[in-house]
Amino acid sequence: MTTELRRAPAPRNTPGCPPTDGPPQSHVLAVGTPGPRREKLTRTLESTGYTVTHAVPGDIGRSVRQTPPDAIVALDGQGGVEQALAVVREIRTAPQGQVLPLVMVTADREPDGVARLLHGGADDCLPEAAEPVELSARIAAKLHRVPVPVERLALDPRTGLYSAPHFRAELDRELCRPGNRPGRRAGVLAVVGVAEAEALEERFGPRVRREVAERLAAVAERLGNGSDRLGRDEEGRLLVLLPGVDEEAARRALQEFANAVAGTRFVVADENVRLTPAVGWLPLTDADDRAVDRAGDAVAEALRHRDLRPVRYEPWMRAAAPRGGTRKFVRPLLLALSPLLALLIGVGVPFALYEQTYAVLGWDIASPVYWVVVAGLVLSASLILLECLFSLDAPTRPTAPAQPYPPASAVIAAYLPNEAATIVDTVESFLRLDYPNDLEIVLAYNTPEALPVEDTLRDIARRDPRLVLLPVAGSTSKAQNVNAAVSRVRGEFVGIFDADHHPAPDAFRHAWDWLSHGYDVVQGHCVVRNGDSSWVARQVAAEFEAIYSVSHPGRTRLYGFGIFGGSNGFWRTDLLARTRMHGSMLTEDIDSTLRALTEGARIATDRTLISRELAPTRLKPLWNQRSRWAQGWLQVSLRHLRQALRNPAFTLRQKTGLVVLLGWREVQPWLSLQILPILLHSALRAGGADRINWATPACLVAFAFTLSAGLVQTAFAGRLAVPELRRRRGWFWRHALISTVFYTHFKNVVARQSHLKELLGDRRWRVTPRAAAAAASGAVGGE
Repeated sequence: MTTELRRAPAPRNTPGCPPTDGPPQSHVLAVGTPGPRREKLTRTLESTGYTVTHAVPGDIGRSVRQTPPDAIVALDGQGGVEQALAVVREIRTAPQGQVLPLVMVTADREPDGVARLLHGGADDCLPEAAEPVELSARIAAKLHRVPVPVERLALDPRTGLYSAPHFRAELDRELCRPGNRPGRRAGVLAVVGVAEAEALEERFGPRVRREVAERLAAVAERLGNGSDRLGRDEEGRLLVLLPGVDEEAARRALQEFANAVAGTRFVVADENVRLTPAVGWLPLTDADDRAVDRAGDAVAEALRHRDLRPVRYEPWMRAAAPRGGTRKFVRPLLLALSPLLALLIGVGVPFALYEQTYAVLGWDIASPVYWVVVAGLVLSASLILLECLFSLDAPTRPTAPAQPYPPASAVIAAYLPNEAATIVDTVESFLRLDYPNDLEIVLAYNTPEALPVEDTLRDIARRDPRLVLLPVAGSTSKAQNVNAAVSRVRGEFVGIFDADHHPAPDAFRHAWDWLSHGYDVVQGHCVVRNGDSSWVARQVAAEFEAIYSVSHPGRTRLYGFGIFGGSNGFWRTDLLARTRMHGSMLTEDIDSTLRALTEGARIATDRTLISRELAPTRLKPLWNQRSRWAQGWLQVSLRHLRQALRNPAFTLRQKTGLVVLLGWREVQPWLSLQILPILLHSALRAGGADRINWATPACLVAFAFTLSAGLVQTAFAGRLAVPELRRRRGWFWRHALISTVFYTHFKNVVARQSHLKELLGDRRWRVTPRAAAAAASGAVGGE
C-alpha cells in the first residue's frame, strides 16, 4: 500500500521572504504521472519555499531543456523500482540532467531497492513517509554541494587525476601556450595501459580500473615533477602530459616509470598483483586533437609485446600505409644475392683496394693487412685457450642454500603448431621435478588455431593443478609468451625453458643454491639428447659441450659476468619482471642479459645444472637457427656495446669481456675472410701462386697455433662434458675434424650473411619444425 508524504505545516518564514531551508527561490522539477501523489509532492515542495514545475516520464528531457531546474525530485510510480530506474536513466541521459541533483521519493522501503536506485544514478532516496522538513533539507544539501559525476570534475576527488575531458583541455592549453608553435613544442603526451586490466576487471568488477589508475599515478607522481599532469580516460588508462622536456629525456622517464611499475607488487581489490604497463607516446610536435587516440594506438602495440618499452606512435599503427615503389622488389633481390654480396664486400672490395693503392700510389698495403689478419687469428685462438684454462677454475655451486626453498615457477614458452609433437613429453618431465616447496609450471603458448594437443594438456592440468595453461592471444614470439607469464607467476624465482627441454629432477633445487647466495640469474647447461639422430645433431651435441662446459664457465671466470642463454636459465622474479624480453630482438635472451647486467645483476654459470634438449638434425634448420642467432648478436652489439663501455658500473675487466663478446665476435668473420684477397693480390704481384713462399716460419707457427685452439677446446669439452656424452669420445674428435674443414667456415658464412640481412632490414623470425626425439628427422633445437 502506498504511503503518502505527510503534509507539511505552514512555513514559518516571514511573509514575502524566502524560506530558510533552501536557496532563495530554488526551482525544483517534480517528475511523476499526474495524480494525488504528485499533487501532494508539489504542495510539500511549495510549502517549504520551492518553485515547482512538472514533467511526466518520457518527456523529462524536453522539460529540463526548456526550463532548467536547480534540482529534480521524482516519484517512483506504480511500477516500483524498475519504473523508478527507468526514470533515473531518462534524467541522466539528458545532457543537462547529468549534473542536476536528483532525489527519488519511493514507496519501496526495501534496502535492495534503495541501493539499486543509488547505483542507477540517484543522488538520494527517501520514503514518502518522510517529514517535509527532511525532504527540504536533503534538497538544500544537494543544492549547496552539487553532486557532480566524477568525469565532470576537473580532478577525481579520490585519485587526484584529471578526467578525460579536462585532461584534453589541459593538453589543448599546453599546445596553445604562447611560444608553443607546431614543430617547436617541447614535451610528450603518453597513455599507459595495463596488460592485466581485462583479467582484473573480470575478477573484481569495473571499479578495479580506477584502482589500477590510482596505483600507476602514485608511481608517476613519485618519479615525476610538479609540472606533469596526470589524468584517467574512460577505459581506466593513465594519461600523462610531460611538458617542456625533449623526447629522449621523456623516453627515459617513461622507461623508468614502466620499470618501477613492473618491479612493484600492488594491492588491487585487496589482492597482491603484479602489473605490466604498456606505454604509448608521441611528442607534442606531432600532437593535435587526435593525439590521445594516437598514443592509445601505440599502447595497443606495446600490449602486443609486454616488454615495458615505451612505444612511440607511428602512422602504420593506425592504418598500414601501402608500401609501394621498388623497395619490395629490390630487398628480396639483394637478399637472394647476399652470398655474392658478402664475397663482393669481403673479398672483391679489399682486393680492388690493394690493387689500386699499389698501381696508383705504389703502396703495398696488403702486407701490413696480412699481419693484422694473422694477429687477429692468433688473438682469437688465444682467447679460446684462455677460456679453456679458466673453465677449470670456474666457481662451483654452493653446497647448501642460504635460505629455505621458496615457492618457484617454471615458464615453458611454446609455439604449439611447432611443438605439438614434443610438448606433452615436456610437460610430463616438468611434473616429475623434485622440489621441496610449491612449484607451478606455466605453459605460455601461442597458436593460430585450436589443436587436439590442447585437449590433452587440459586433461593434464585437471589432473595436476601445478600445471597452468596460459594461451597468449596475439603473440608472435617467445618474448611475448614469457612476458605474459612473468606478470602472473607466484614463485620467488622462475626458470625459463624452451618447449623441448627436459630439466634434471634437481634443477630447481640447485638453481636456488645459487640465487639464495646473492645471485640474480643462473644459467644452466643445455645438453643435446638426440645426438644419435644424425651427424648434424652429433656435431651440435659436441658443440654445446664446448659452449656450456667450457666457454660459458671460462668466460664467466675470466671476465666476471655470465650470460643468460635463453633456456634453462633461472631468474629472480622481481628482476625478470623489471627486465622482460624484447620481442624485436632476435636474441632476446642476450639483450635481456645486457640490460640486467647494466642494472647491476649478478649472473652465475653452472655446468652441473642440466637440462636436455633437441638439436637440429638437418643443415637447413641449423642454418636458419644460427642465422637468427648471429643476427641477434649483431643487434645486441649495436644496441649495447657503446653504452656498456661508457657505463661506470662495469669494471675494466668486464668491459674487456664485453668488447670481446660483442665487438670482436662481429669483426672476426670478416677479418678471417681477408686472407683470400691478400693471397690473390700477392699471387698476382708475384706472377703466380707457385712463386709465393708458403713456408714462412711465422706463418706456419700462427697457422698451427690457430688450428690447435679448436683441438684444445674440443679436448676440454670431451673432458668436462656430462657423463653420457663423455663416453662418446668419437663424437668430439669428429667434431674437431668437421669444424676444421667445414663447420667453422659455415658459421663464419652465416655470420656474414646475417650482417647483410640486418643491413637490409630483414628481421623475420623463421620457425623451424620440431619433432619428438623418436622422429628426429624434423627436430630442431631451441634458442
